[in-house]
Amino acid sequence: MLRSLSDIYRHFRKNTRPIYFVSPTPYNLLGIDEWVGDFRYVTYFDSFGGAHARSFSPSHAGPRDFETFESVNTYLLGNKEVIDHIRANGVGQVLFVMFDSETEGLADELGLEIALPPRELRHRIDSKIVTTELGNKVGVPSVPNVRGRASTYAELTELAGSAGLGGDLVVQTPYGDSGRTTFFVAGAQEWDDRAEVLASTEIKVMRRINHFPGTVEAVATRHGTLVGPIQTDITGFSELTPYRGGWCGNDVYPAVFDEIVRSQIREMARRLGDGLYAEGYKGVFCLDFLLDTDDRTVYLGEINPRISGASPLTNLITSRYGGVPLFLFHLLEFADVDWEVDLEAVQARWQDFDHWTQLVLKQVTDEVELITEAPASGLWRMADDGTIRFLRAETDWHNVGGHDEAFYLRVHGVGEYRYPGADIGILVSRERMQTDDRRLLDRGVKWAKALGDQFSGQPPTVRVVTPQEHLYAKWF
Repeated sequence: MLRSLSDIYRHFRKNTRPIYFVSPTPYNLLGIDEWVGDFRYVTYFDSFGGAHARSFSPSHAGPRDFETFESVNTYLLGNKEVIDHIRANGVGQVLFVMFDSETEGLADELGLEIALPPRELRHRIDSKIVTTELGNKVGVPSVPNVRGRASTYAELTELAGSAGLGGDLVVQTPYGDSGRTTFFVAGAQEWDDRAEVLASTEIKVMRRINHFPGTVEAVATRHGTLVGPIQTDITGFSELTPYRGGWCGNDVYPAVFDEIVRSQIREMARRLGDGLYAEGYKGVFCLDFLLDTDDRTVYLGEINPRISGASPLTNLITSRYGGVPLFLFHLLEFADVDWEVDLEAVQARWQDFDHWTQLVLKQVTDEVELITEAPASGLWRMADDGTIRFLRAETDWHNVGGHDEAFYLRVHGVGEYRYPGADIGILVSRERMQTDDRRLLDRGVKWAKALGDQFSGQPPTVRVVTPQEHLYAKWF
C-alpha cells in the first residue's frame, strides 16, 4: 500500500516494466521519464537528434501524408525499426494521445497493454453532445443550448427559438477539433456556407456569449479527482498560427481569475472527473471551460478524454512545485498496486507556482520548402533587441532560468518539409505571453519571429501535401 507522495515516487522510480509513449513528438509527456523508471518515447519526429537517451525515432524515406493523428501512431507501431526497438527493450505498457482500432490491433500483436481507458468509451465521451449530457447529469452547466438536427437555416432558427437562444448562434458538430468544427452563424449566408457539414449530423446550438476560454487537466481516480493548475488558452494570433481561432498555446499563473472563479472551475473538474469514473473512465482528461465575461458565469466547453496539449504545463508545475507530476496518478490507476493518499493535501500543494507559458509555433508564411537549417531543441536566450542565441542542448524544460530564457522543442527539422500551417516547434518560457484581455505580448511576437528566422530551406523536389488539403493541422 502506497500511503504518501514519497511512496509513489519510490514505486515509480524503481519501475522495471517498460512504458512507451508513442506519438509524433515526446512533448505531451516530456519529463515523465525523470520520474518513472524505464519510461520511453517512440516518436515520428526526432526532436533531439538522437541525444535523448529515452527517445527513439525510426528513419523515414521521404515525406509522408498523415490524415489523422491516429495514423501516425499506427505507422510507428508497424515500423520494423520500432518493432525491433520494442522487442529489444521489452514489452510492457503503451500510451498514446490518440489511437484507433488499427493502432490497438498492432499494440496487441506486440504484446503491449494500452494504459488508457477503452477506445469506445473515449470516443463516446469525446462527443460534444455526450459531454453536455454528462455535465448536466453531474450539475455542471454548459452555455444555454439545444441539441437536434437542421437541414435549412429556417430549421436552425426554429430549433434555436425553441430554447430562446436568439439569432446570434454558435453551432458545433459532435466530433472534431473545436477550432475546426465550431461555427458562428448569425444569418442565412453563414449557414449556407457550412450547410453541407452541419445538415448531415446532429448539432449542438448555443447562444453566443462574450467569453474567456481556458483549460484544466485533471485525473479521475478510485479515490476521487485531482485537478491541475488552471490554464488560459492562447488562440488565433497571426504571429503564431495561420488559422483563425486556432489553438497556439497556454498561459498559467496562480492569480488567473479571482478565487471565486478558480474554485468554480476546480469544482467543475472534480464533478466531471467523478462522473467520468462512474461511467468507467479513469485517468487523465482535459476540461475546456468558458468564462462569460459579462456575468462571470463559468460554463463547460468540452471534455478531451485523453492526454492533451494541457499535459506538459500541468506535469511541469505539479512536479516542480507539488511533489510529483499529476500523470503519476494516471499511471497508478493502470498499475497493479494499492494506494491511498490525502488528495486534499496533494491538491493544496498545486496552488502556488510561478508564471509559465507554452507557445505552439506554426509556419505563418507561404513558403513550401525542404528545410536545410532549423533551430535545435534546448535552451535559448533573447537579447534586448529581440535576437536570440542558443545556450545549450537540453531535454528538461525545468532548467529554464531567467525571464529572457526559453526552452525550444523542435518539431520539423533539417531534411523535412515545411509549409503554411506546419508545426515548427514548441516554446516553453517562465513568463506570460498574453495579457489579461487576451493580447499577445511583445515578447511572444519576438520569440516567434526570432525562431522563424532560424529556418532556411530550398524548393521541394516532390509535391508536399499540406494540412489545408487533408484538413489535419494539429499534432498536439
